[in-house]
Amino acid sequence: MIEVIRDKCVGCKLCLKACAYDAIVIRDKIAEIDVDKCTLCGACVSACSFDAIIIRKFGQKKIDRSQYKGIWVFAEQKNNEIAPVVFELLGKGSDLAQQLNCELTAVILGYNLKDLPQELISYGADKVICVDDKKLEHFLDLPYTEVMSDLAKKYKPEIILSGASVMGRSFIPRVAIELQTGLTADCTGLEIESDTNNLQQTRPAFGGNILATIVTPNHLPQMATVRHKVMDPLEKDDSREGKIILESIDLSALKDDTKFLEFVKDKTQTVNLTEADLVVSGGRGLKKKENFRIIKEFAKAINAAVGASRASVDADWISYPHQVGQTGKTIKPKIYIAVGISGAIQHLAGMQSSDYIIAINKDPDAPIFRVADLGLVGDLFEVVPQLTKKLK
Repeated sequence: MIEVIRDKCVGCKLCLKACAYDAIVIRDKIAEIDVDKCTLCGACVSACSFDAIIIRKFGQKKIDRSQYKGIWVFAEQKNNEIAPVVFELLGKGSDLAQQLNCELTAVILGYNLKDLPQELISYGADKVICVDDKKLEHFLDLPYTEVMSDLAKKYKPEIILSGASVMGRSFIPRVAIELQTGLTADCTGLEIESDTNNLQQTRPAFGGNILATIVTPNHLPQMATVRHKVMDPLEKDDSREGKIILESIDLSALKDDTKFLEFVKDKTQTVNLTEADLVVSGGRGLKKKENFRIIKEFAKAINAAVGASRASVDADWISYPHQVGQTGKTIKPKIYIAVGISGAIQHLAGMQSSDYIIAINKDPDAPIFRVADLGLVGDLFEVVPQLTKKLK
C-alpha cells in the first residue's frame, strides 16, 4: 500500500519526475497516486525530500503516536551484576528524555534481583519495571523476548534502547519483530530530531567507512542497540528517588526447546578488555604469531589488557575476544597503545574514543598517527622490549 501524507506534501513535483509509470498527478499542490498504475517500485519515496510518501506493508496499521510515551532502557544483568553499558544508556537516555519531556524507565529481568532496581534509579532511571522470575534466572532468547514484548505492548514506550552486547544482539531483534517495528543495530550515536521528535540513530556502515543516520518515522517504538563505551554514564546519586514497578508475566504456555547448561568464562583474557583502563594492542607489524609474546609481556608489565587488530585475529595469532574495531570490541580506556597497527578506519572505530592514544609504528605516514596523542616512529621489535624492561 502506498500513501501520500497530505500534511507533508508541498506539490514540488519531484515524485512526478521520478515515476516511470505515469502513476502520479499533482492536484491542488498535493500528489495523488493512481494505485492501478503504481508498481510500488519506491522511486517516488526516494525522490521525496519531505518524507511525504510512504509504502506500508500488507496488514501494517497506522500508528497513533499519542499512545506512545517514554524511553526504555533494557537493564542487562548477569549474576546480579548490571552490565556497564546500561549505565551509559541511562546517561544518554536521561538527556533524550529531557528533550522529549518524558520519563526514563529501566526494564530489568532476572531472578532474586535484590537491590538492582534501586541501583538503576541511582544512575538516572525515573522508573524501573522489574520482572523477578525463576524462569528468567539465566538468559534464554524466547523467555526474554516474551516478557519484553508483553511489557512493551502494555506500556507502549516511544523508544527502547539496549546494549549491543551478546544478549542484546540476540533477543532485541526478536522483540522488534514481535512489535512489528524497526531496529537499528550497533549504534554509536543517538539524537532527537527537533522538528519530528524522531530518534536519529547513527551507526557505522560499509565496513565503518561512513556513518549512517537512520530514523524510524512510521513505526513505534523506535528501537536501537548501542555499542559499549561510546556514551558517558551519569554520576551515581544514591539520594535519587524513583518508582519500582513489579510485573509478573505468565510463561507457563511458552514452548522452548533450549535450556541453559553453563556459562564458561574466557580464560585467555586475564583483564576484561572493555573495562580495562590500559590496553595494549598488536597488529600486522608483529609479522608472526610467536611475536605476540612481546605485546603480552609489555601488557603484563603495566597490568594492561591485550587487544589486537582484525589482521592479527584473522591470521590466527590471537583469539577473537581480543579484537578491537568495527567487527570486534569498542573500548574506551584511559590509555590505548597501538603497536604495529596501521590504523585502518575499521580499527579506529573501536578505539578512537580512548582518552589518550599512543602509537608505535615504523611508518611515519601510518593513519594511526592522525588520531594518536603521542607517536613513536620506530621498529617495534626494538622499542617495545626496551619499554617493557624500563617499566618493569
